[in-house]
Amino acid sequence: MAAYNKADLERRMAGAVEALKHDLQGLRTGRASINLLDPVTVEVYGSSMPITQVATVSAPEPRMLSVQVWDKTNVGPVDKAIRSAGLGLNPIVDGQTLRLPIPDLTEERRKELAKLAGKYAEAARIAARNVRRDGNDSLKTDEKKGVFSEDERKRHETEVQKLTDATIVEIDAAAAAKEKEILGK
Repeated sequence: MAAYNKADLERRMAGAVEALKHDLQGLRTGRASINLLDPVTVEVYGSSMPITQVATVSAPEPRMLSVQVWDKTNVGPVDKAIRSAGLGLNPIVDGQTLRLPIPDLTEERRKELAKLAGKYAEAARIAARNVRRDGNDSLKTDEKKGVFSEDERKRHETEVQKLTDATIVEIDAAAAAKEKEILGK
């Protein structure tokens, strides 16, 4: 097990927040955004790839996305991946291009998206707690090796907890802002 490294824990917790912000960008708020398809992965060439590695995504109009698939054999898998992603989008296939009209958000769909934002936030909170656990485990290991005294370990555990608390506050703020944006309040 690696020795306690506060900078590494900070980096990993910041990564959890960045991943959440990236996921939240993909949630639709009624306008076309190329980030909307970021969470979509396509089963091609025997593996799962992000859609951006098999196609170019653009927003030619405020309420339309265009997905230009590079290899025509991947049009079907890309279409299937978008339909099954739970984004409420139904692609119109036009050769190697898929057009995705962005429908108006119904109240029910807004609630679903807000719930999805909550799931993303919970996943980020879990990631932050896992980083905390890893940090505390390495502190205990270091204490057993004689690197830290018990008092030093406890002081470092308090630092790790403060870092975790601050990260969770940041996660909650990002999720609340997105929920407000989605629900239009």
